[in-house]
Amino acid sequence: MPNIPAADIVSLAWFVAVWTGYTWYADRVSRRARSLRAVMHVHRYEWMRRMLGRGDRIVDVNIIGNLLQSVSFFASTTLLILAGLVAILGATDKAIELVRELPFTGRMTLVQWELKLLVLIAIFVHAFFKFTWALRQFNYCSVLIGAAPGAGAKSSAGDAYALRAAEVSTLASKDFNQGLRAYYFSLAALSWFVNPWVFIAATTLVIAVLYWREYHSEALRMLRNR
Repeated sequence: MPNIPAADIVSLAWFVAVWTGYTWYADRVSRRARSLRAVMHVHRYEWMRRMLGRGDRIVDVNIIGNLLQSVSFFASTTLLILAGLVAILGATDKAIELVRELPFTGRMTLVQWELKLLVLIAIFVHAFFKFTWALRQFNYCSVLIGAAPGAGAKSSAGDAYALRAAEVSTLASKDFNQGLRAYYFSLAALSWFVNPWVFIAATTLVIAVLYWREYHSEALRMLRNR
């Protein structure tokens, strides 16, 4: 087995545990009123209810189009990043010599360098799958808007349809947010090239920022004040 320093193993284990733990926590409390996802779901449900009352749904189609454009941008960008990382992995010898010249990075073996690059590649592969699945779900939501009953539908049936469309939109948003979350954690993973203890600190800082934004931010407070 390659000789990997214990500090690298500990920092990577902390990174994986924190990321998976926060994802589990965010999904578990996502329907509570104090989370950003739960508040936005209420707004999505209201959007779909208003959509059912409109005869001309050009506004709703434009909104979905804007959402699709944002997700498509990140999916395309993720592919470019993956291509760059794979290219760096193929030129390992030159890249590692360049990094060794930087004063703030520690000495790395070839195994350490490749491990850190593979972790970055895995992060962006995860992000790509999340973005493309979010893209498909937003497409499904656009189909639901196109197939929505007219304004004369029964109130109970219309509310059930609006709730279903809102649920699909919320699921798409959840995967999109998880893709964005991968970008945040990739920034923390970059600090691993400096030092494993800096990696631990950066991972903890990313979690603190994400938690504050999703559960205690000013944006959340404004969105809850309806």
